[in-house]
Amino acid sequence: MITAVGVVFGYIAVLLANARHFYTDDTESQYTGLWVGLGDALRDGTFPVLVPERWMSGNNTMDDAGLFNPPQLLIDLIAPSVDNMAVYATVVKLIFAIIAALGVYRVCLAYGGRPTWSAVAGVAFPLSGFFLFFDEASWMTALTGTAWLVHAWASSVRYTRGQGGPIPVFVFLYLTISTQYIFPAVEAALMLLAVAVGEIVHQRKWLPVARLAIAGGCAGLAGLLTFLPSMLSAKVTWRGTMEINNDQFLTVPWSESLNASLPSSLPAFTSWWGYVQPMPVTYIAWFLIPALAFIDWRRAKDSWRELSGVAFFAVMMLMWAAGPGSIGPLRWPVRVLPMLAIGLLVLVCVLLGRYGTTRDLKNRGIAAGLLILLLWVRSFSADPHDVIWHVLAAAAIVALGAAVVWLDRTKGVAVACVLAIVAMFPIAFLQVHAAQPTPMTWNLPTNRSEAKSAFPDFPGTTLQLAERGLLQPGDNSLEGAYGSLVFGNYAKSLELSYVNGYTPTGHFYFGELLCMRWDSSVCPDAYRRMFAPEPTTGRTLVDLMKLDRVVLQRALFPDVRNQPAPDGWKWVDYPGHEKYIWVLERVDGLISTVNGRVADAKNVTATSISETDTTSRVRVSAPNGGRVVFSRLGWPGYRVTIDGNQVPITTVAKSFVAVDIPPGTQNAELVLTWRPPGWKIGIGAAAAGLAGIGVLQWLAVRSRRRAREQPAAG
Repeated sequence: MITAVGVVFGYIAVLLANARHFYTDDTESQYTGLWVGLGDALRDGTFPVLVPERWMSGNNTMDDAGLFNPPQLLIDLIAPSVDNMAVYATVVKLIFAIIAALGVYRVCLAYGGRPTWSAVAGVAFPLSGFFLFFDEASWMTALTGTAWLVHAWASSVRYTRGQGGPIPVFVFLYLTISTQYIFPAVEAALMLLAVAVGEIVHQRKWLPVARLAIAGGCAGLAGLLTFLPSMLSAKVTWRGTMEINNDQFLTVPWSESLNASLPSSLPAFTSWWGYVQPMPVTYIAWFLIPALAFIDWRRAKDSWRELSGVAFFAVMMLMWAAGPGSIGPLRWPVRVLPMLAIGLLVLVCVLLGRYGTTRDLKNRGIAAGLLILLLWVRSFSADPHDVIWHVLAAAAIVALGAAVVWLDRTKGVAVACVLAIVAMFPIAFLQVHAAQPTPMTWNLPTNRSEAKSAFPDFPGTTLQLAERGLLQPGDNSLEGAYGSLVFGNYAKSLELSYVNGYTPTGHFYFGELLCMRWDSSVCPDAYRRMFAPEPTTGRTLVDLMKLDRVVLQRALFPDVRNQPAPDGWKWVDYPGHEKYIWVLERVDGLISTVNGRVADAKNVTATSISETDTTSRVRVSAPNGGRVVFSRLGWPGYRVTIDGNQVPITTVAKSFVAVDIPPGTQNAELVLTWRPPGWKIGIGAAAAGLAGIGVLQWLAVRSRRRAREQPAAG
C-alpha cells in the first residue's frame, strides 16, 4: 500500500512541475492517436492488423500496437470515449507505474528483502531518471513492458525457489513480450538468464532452472506471433539490417551511468541535444550510493550466492548501456538504464533491509561523505556550468542522509524509510521543473473535441505533404498549425483518414518513393513525385494510391498555388486555414471508394465485388492476359487466387501490390488476401506454449500434493 501511495504522490509532484509531463513526445505523437485508431476499429468489430489507407503506418503488426496484449486492447477500447488525451495518458501511465513499482517491491521480497526497504525501492524506481523522463514521459511500450517484466522476474525467482508456480511466470513474460516492443522482450530473456545463473550459484541444482527455462520457452512460443510478422517483413523496412555498429549516439559511459545519486546530475554523452544532457537521465535515487556505507559487508558477503543473479543482471545492463550503439533493431543503449536502475535498487535495498547498520557511525559517515564527494566530482566534471546546483544537491543529500540515520537510530527503520520515500517527491518536482521547457514536447492539442471542431472536415482519403521542422514556436497550437496540419498519429486522434502517420518501422521503398519519414514529413520534391507518371503503368502516384485530396504545407510549397492544378484536380479554399495549407481535390469527387481498391487495370476488366481491410474480391476478365494494380502497400503476407488457383504476386515500384492475370481468364473471381506473415506458425507456437505451461502446472500441482501426502503417510 505504501508503495502504491508513494507512486501516486510522486506523480502529483511531477505534475505540479509540468502538467503535460506524461503527455509528450511519442505519447502525444504516436501512442494516444494509435489507441484511438485501434479502439475505433475494435468497436466496429474489426481486428485492426492492417489499415491499407494509412499505408506505411497502417500495418499494425509492424509497430508498437500491442495487438495481442489484452491490457493494451482494453486501453484501446476505452480511448475513443475519452476527450482529454493528456489526462487519459497520465492515468494509464500512473497505473502502469504502480504496477512497475509493485513489481520491484516483489523482486526485493523474492530475494529476501524486508518490506520497508523493498517499498523504498518500489517508489524510487518510477522516479528514477531515464524511466521518469523517457519511458514514462514518452515511450509508452517501454513503460508497460518494464512493468510486466519486473513481475516476471519476481515470479521467476519464486518459481525456482519453490514458492510459486509456473503460470505467473508465463503470464507476466507473455505480457512483457506482447507489448510489441523489442527491448523489454530481449531484456526479459537476459533477466531469465541472470535468474538461471544466480539460482544455479545459489541452489547448486539444475532442475529448478530447467523448469524455469521451459516456462520461459513456453511464454516465448506464445509470444512468437507478436514479433514473427515484423521479423518476416524486415527486408522491406527501414530496420531490415542486422548489423552491429557503435556510433556512440546515446551510449552511456560507465562513469556516467554509475553517477546515480546526485539529483542535479546532467550526464555527458551524445544525444539529440548535444553532449551535456538537459535532463538527469542517469539519476536513480538520492540514497543509493551513500547507503553503501551503511551496509555490514562482513555479514552481507554470506549472501553473495543468493543475490548473484541480481548482480549479474546489473553488470549485463551496465555493459550494454556503454555500447555498441546498435545491434540490429536494438539501437540506443541508453534505453537499458531503467534495467540498471532496477538491478541496483534491488541489490542495495535488499542489502540495506537485511544488513543495514549504523554501528561505528563516525567511520560510516566519513565513507558516505566520500561517496557523495565522488558523485559531486563526477557531476561537476560532466556539467561544470551548474556547479552551484551540484554543491546544493550534495549538501541536501548529506542532510537527508543524516536525518534518515538519526530516525533509524531513534524511531526505527520504518520511519527512516518513510523519510527516504518522502524526500523523493520534492527531488522529482525540482528535476522536472528544472528541465522546463522540455525539449521533447510536440505540444499537440490535448482535447480531441476542440481539435476536431478546429480542423477542416476532410472526407475520403487525404495525403499531406509537409515538413514538421518548418513549424515555428508560435505554430504549435489549434489557433496555429495544428488546426490545419497533422503530424505523427494526430490524424487518428481526429478520426480522419490520412495517409500520414507515425511509424518507427516504415516501408523502405514506399518511403523512398514519397521521400516520407517516420513522422510523415516529406521532402520538397514530394509534390512533383506524387503527380509524375509511374513508368510501368503511366498512372500518377496519387491515382495508384486512390487519393481524394492532397494537402500542401504553405511553408514547404510557398508558390505552388500560382501553378495550375494538375489534370483532374482543382484548388479548393478552406477559409480560416489559408495561412498554413493549400488544398487540392479531385474535380470529379471522391474516388477512394470507387471500384474497391483496384487502382489500375491494364488489358483487364476488373470489377470489385467486396472489400475489407485484409481482402479484395474482384471479378476479372483478360482474354489476352493483363495486370491489375491495387491501392495496397506491398507488405509481405499477401496471397492471391483466381477461381481458387493460387497465382504469383508482384509489385509496381516495389510498393503497390499487383497481379498478372493469365491469358484466357474470363469472368473469374480474384481473391487477394493479407495475413500477418507466419501467422499459422505463430498460432501453432502459441498452442504449444499453452500446452507446455499446462503440463508444467500439472507437474507442479502433483509435486505439491505428494509433498503434503508424505508427512501424512509417515
